[in-house]
Amino acid sequence: MLSSVDVKRYIYEFWLFGLRQAYACMFGGFLLGIMIVTSYWYPLESIHRYDFIFLAAIAFQLFLLATKLETFRESIVIVVFHFVATVMEVFKTSDAIGSWSYPEEYIFGIGNVPLFTGFMYSAVGSYIARVWRIFEFEYSHYPSKTLTVVLVVLIYINFFTHHYIWDFRWALLAGTILMFYRTNIYFKVVEKHRYMPLLLGWLLVALFIWFAENIATFANIWVYPNQSHQWEMVSLAKLSSWYLLMLLSFVLVSLINNVKIHSARTADSVSDGDVQERRRSPA
Repeated sequence: MLSSVDVKRYIYEFWLFGLRQAYACMFGGFLLGIMIVTSYWYPLESIHRYDFIFLAAIAFQLFLLATKLETFRESIVIVVFHFVATVMEVFKTSDAIGSWSYPEEYIFGIGNVPLFTGFMYSAVGSYIARVWRIFEFEYSHYPSKTLTVVLVVLIYINFFTHHYIWDFRWALLAGTILMFYRTNIYFKVVEKHRYMPLLLGWLLVALFIWFAENIATFANIWVYPNQSHQWEMVSLAKLSSWYLLMLLSFVLVSLINNVKIHSARTADSVSDGDVQERRRSPA
């Protein structure tokens, strides 16, 4: 039975965990807040709302760097994600595909895509890079980095090719499970590392992204074809897309971060090459 001291310690740790998660979501939270506020009140006539969101995102990014709330390495993640996401957005919103659309006017954009959209994906990468640092992530049974890169390249390609050939999403999800089913993620809130299955952690993040997506579509940031006349909730089926996209984000962040293998005694840092769990010699 837990003592009152143990209960207080767990409550404090859970509270601290929530605060640090909120800090890690700072960039994404700012973007979502701007989207919500401007959907209800936007008095500027000299600049389009989408362009204002784009400029606000840049200004906030510079603020984070100037105040050292974000590291230079984390900002690199944002730039990479912005490029990768914009390429996909241009394809997905093209007249031939039309997966979703941006109904308002803008100046800063490419084709049918306002440039602020890249920051929405970057917010996911920024979050992953920040929680990795804050919670001092370690892993057990982490697969080869080479295999993880191959997996996410196939995932990225499938986002394009499934419009023309068979959708390999479920095969890719099955491959993800086979590759990571033994992997635990260890995170430190106070002193002790706690852990959960990495697959479960990704699912929780994907679920929160799905919640944010519903808020953003309600705020008229983008709309799916079935929302063009009246808003309705985004289908839960979209969770599979967000899960795969979140995995893509995670692996990209792993390429610039050390993957530390958890040990009962030490955590060995592996900065490049394939990641293999090291055997401990018997005592």
